[in-house]
Amino acid sequence: MTVGSTVRISPSDLREAILGACAKRGLEKSVCPSEVARSLGGKDETIWRHLMKPIRREAVRLAKEGRIVIQRKGQIVDPEAFKGIYRLALPPEGDAPAPSIDDDQAAADSYGAGIRESIRPTNQ
Repeated sequence: MTVGSTVRISPSDLREAILGACAKRGLEKSVCPSEVARSLGGKDETIWRHLMKPIRREAVRLAKEGRIVIQRKGQIVDPEAFKGIYRLALPPEGDAPAPSIDDDQAAADSYGAGIRESIRPTNQ
């Protein structure tokens, strides 16, 4: 994933990282999006901070699909209307739809075939 000073992260990488972090944390616990960013971008803040907006975009997509929930101040919020600091979690037990390969493909297609996000540190 890392080549020199460039980190390349696909939408499916972001989705996998979000879902993996939420699953690892388990039901009734949440994950800070910056934890997901650090897991992908490493400790260098100039890299992982650039991942925060793409992570938010994919988190909203996953929440709309019912695969995760977005929380603010411990409450589940509308993925299209929340502002500020938020956390990610698995939906309450029984509320999650079965994962679908088509969901991940649809997300990748929405970005366009072969498009990958390129993140470059600003201090170089």
